[in-house]
Amino acid sequence: MQSSLVLFFIQFFFFFFERSNPKKLCVCLCAALGAAYGTAKSGTGIAAMSVMRPELIMKSIIPVVMAGIIAIYGLVVAVLIANSISDKITLYKSFLHLGAGLSVGLSGLAAGFAIGIVGDAGVRGTAQQPRLFVGMILILIFAEVLGLYGLIVALILSTK
Repeated sequence: MQSSLVLFFIQFFFFFFERSNPKKLCVCLCAALGAAYGTAKSGTGIAAMSVMRPELIMKSIIPVVMAGIIAIYGLVVAVLIANSISDKITLYKSFLHLGAGLSVGLSGLAAGFAIGIVGDAGVRGTAQQPRLFVGMILILIFAEVLGLYGLIVALILSTK
């Protein structure tokens, strides 16, 4: 299953790379793959935990919300890049946009994976030992900062 998923993303990347110029490619690379993974992984942890402790569902939704914020980072950069694209854009500006899209996309992917793994384990652990909640939140904040670093770099690159 994972090998077919990796093959799909490689084909997806090369399809846009061959048929598009760098300024359109960077907008497509801002996709929220990390946010989707973080939401799915944390969501399965919440579903498994809710069977044992249904009163903790709303308290355990924090990893899903944090994964959704990663997607908003990509959306912000995609809108900034799309608004600055014109007919007479230079190659330099196009590659700056590509770098901005790659930085927010790849850091968002890494942050989403971290949020998903920590959120899943943290939610399941919090169901058994409620004192783990504060530790889970601290680790989730550090994982979220990974995506924020990519957003900062992307904003610097896209506004040059």
